[in-house]
Amino acid sequence: MRRIEIKGYGYYLPENKVIFEDQIRRRATTETQLEMAVIACQRALAQADMDISAIDLIVSTAAVGVQPIPCTAALIHEQIAKGYGIPAMDINTTCTSFITGMDTISYLMAAGRYQRVLMVASEIGSQGLNPKQKESFELFADGAAAFILEKTEKNKGVIYGLQETWSEGAHATELRGGLTGFHPKNYSEETKAEYMFDMNGKSILLTSLRKLPTFLERFQAESGLKLEDIDLIVPHQASKALGLAMKKLGIAEEKYIDLVQEYGNMVSVSVPFALCMAIESGRAKTGDTIMLLGTAAGLTFNLLVVRL
Repeated sequence: MRRIEIKGYGYYLPENKVIFEDQIRRRATTETQLEMAVIACQRALAQADMDISAIDLIVSTAAVGVQPIPCTAALIHEQIAKGYGIPAMDINTTCTSFITGMDTISYLMAAGRYQRVLMVASEIGSQGLNPKQKESFELFADGAAAFILEKTEKNKGVIYGLQETWSEGAHATELRGGLTGFHPKNYSEETKAEYMFDMNGKSILLTSLRKLPTFLERFQAESGLKLEDIDLIVPHQASKALGLAMKKLGIAEEKYIDLVQEYGNMVSVSVPFALCMAIESGRAKTGDTIMLLGTAAGLTFNLLVVRL
């Protein structure tokens, strides 16, 4: 076990709500991605009763950054840690970036490199949506969530992590324009769809349902744990098909968090925000064994088992 504990958390949701039939989506109007990240960080620090000077690493786990250069973590640093030499970095596996970030950084914390880490995800995914693609246009939402992680001697922390990428699904979820593959100089009325989010939800779901069972079998074989040992699963809120996917995997409804109807898919924020909600509501308690589970563009599968 890599012994770390959650010392505080914070989140931010835009006030603006957009309703699609029975689905609610929070979408930013005046807020920027950076502002939401900063508020979530400040709330996490306040809950932990901690000053930024106590933090020795800032990690942004956003799928889409504020700008190509510098990293989003450096821009957050400018707002909350200017004048301190605290290192800042981005970790990105799109929707599962928070899971990858927590998994990766827990090794560095266990090794003694970092004592206290501020990890934050923030997204304004609604800005890049194509109104003509109803499936994705009505799915995504905005927000931010942050956690303070601290090295500990207590019997809590990361028990097991697993990640797989199946690149036959690499083009099922894309935003092609904006960097070197499709440079901004090529933007025009004719090419603007290249700069909007593009998703083939059916393809992602079918591939996920085909690959995830063996992914979970590998988890059980390598970790020595069974799904029955998990108190609560916090999945990425990928789509309205979350319930179907969980049922296919043999996971009972009371075993996982489903916030899709109320909050939609918040990209990299979905998992940390759902974890915030689980802790805040009492569904996740000290001593519980929690599984963070998600799929992401790539097509990537990600899993992290944590004892709170």
